[in-house]
Amino acid sequence: MREPILSTTAFAFDGYRITQHLGLVRGIIVRSRSIVGNIGAALQTLVGGNITIYTDLCERARQDAYESLCQHAIALGANAVIGLRYDATEIAQGVAEVLCYGTAVVVEKNAV
Repeated sequence: MREPILSTTAFAFDGYRITQHLGLVRGIIVRSRSIVGNIGAALQTLVGGNITIYTDLCERARQDAYESLCQHAIALGANAVIGLRYDATEIAQGVAEVLCYGTAVVVEKNAV
């Protein structure tokens, strides 16, 4: 089984050195809210507080975009991604794009 890919919002990893930059990688997902989800969220807004239906939807979209980014990086031969960022845009009412992007790199542990 392959080790999980390393990722960070920083541009370096403590204890590692970057041996190769492989370029931009990204993962993108487009999601829409369902009628059932909208009704459930509307009921939650009556009570106030965290609207868990939307929170869960957003978290799943971010996770799917991240997993897609990791697959893209691995396909390029990377074992890490630096400068990881997320961006989200509403492209139509109730339809949102979540983009996860960064720089694919190959890293090696520093000699002790």
